[in-house]
Amino acid sequence: MNVENFTAYNPVKLRFGKNITEKLGETVKLYGSKVFLIYGKVSVKKYGYYKKVVDSLTQSGLELIEYRGIKPNPIVDDVRKAVALGSKHNIDVVVALGGGSVIDSAKIIGLSIANKAEPWQIMTGQSVPQKSLPLITVLTLSATGSEMNAAAVLQNHTTGQKLGFVNPLLFPKESFLDPQFTTTVPASYTAYGVVDLIAHALEAFFGKGEPSVIDRITSGIIVDAMEHGPVLMNDLENYNLRAALMLDATLALNGVTTYGKKSGDWGVHAIGHELSLLFDTPHGAALSIVYPAWLKLQKNRIPKRISCLGKLLFGYDDIDKTISALKNFFQKIGSPITLQEADINTTKNEQIIKQMSKNNVSGMHQQLHQADYAKLVEFMRQE
Repeated sequence: MNVENFTAYNPVKLRFGKNITEKLGETVKLYGSKVFLIYGKVSVKKYGYYKKVVDSLTQSGLELIEYRGIKPNPIVDDVRKAVALGSKHNIDVVVALGGGSVIDSAKIIGLSIANKAEPWQIMTGQSVPQKSLPLITVLTLSATGSEMNAAAVLQNHTTGQKLGFVNPLLFPKESFLDPQFTTTVPASYTAYGVVDLIAHALEAFFGKGEPSVIDRITSGIIVDAMEHGPVLMNDLENYNLRAALMLDATLALNGVTTYGKKSGDWGVHAIGHELSLLFDTPHGAALSIVYPAWLKLQKNRIPKRISCLGKLLFGYDDIDKTISALKNFFQKIGSPITLQEADINTTKNEQIIKQMSKNNVSGMHQQLHQADYAKLVEFMRQE
């Protein structure tokens, strides 16, 4: 056990529970009168969430400007269009209605407008932001934890990159989490959300530092998701199960799992981002393919750490059994565990390897090297 130096900071006010969005309008009004509402394509209107949000905002006398159409794997092109629209209307505050893709996009939109900066220059560090517009989020998908952290991910097909950006300016001011807003998420994306939150917890677990109490908290989040996830798949409208997974997802990436650690690892996410960029693979689906392969690669490098994980999650320290148990769980909830299950055939192997090489894919703590890429692709094809 070793505990690294760390600094904890999270200023987000989290509002959690049934009908909590009834307070949305009066809350947003505290931050400004001209609101930029960012959302996705169809589902928020189809299931009535858009109307609830708009009603609350307009009843509070707020003026709305809207940007619709953020994609599940968010792209910088949409962010640029939204920045142009928001800048034209001199907005005061951003409201993000959606899952992680919408919230991540809204974070960079607010940053770009406030600093009059080009979004991709912010993502690549060429432009250093000094301020941001206040952001309020209304969550509709339990997965990324973006509602309570200072990170955002965007992809750029022109440069062939999917990048993450972390800055304290990206913390939302307030986030509204009503589990009712997630009961219409289809089975596939419910499963991908469960995978994503588990992957976030695992990234923290395999980072630098091994504080025992945080290991227990982190594994507790995973165990809770593994307990409730399969039940939820057969009862998608169950409020209490949705609430449990919503809380798991927020806790997995709001900072608590990295207390006493220097950082998470994030190597698996880096690999998963390349699959999403190349093939538009849903983020959670990419992670359920990559994690078992990554663990196979690491089994002789960090055997004690993987054994520790197995004991915390499954009650045994056998590495192969731990990897198999994780794969079985992903299969149980309907998320793919091989590239071929995601319709990525063997002709794409060299393309994947080349893409990982181009972007020097690696973890922050568990380093990956050129020779590892082919092994990872091989492992991602094994049942």
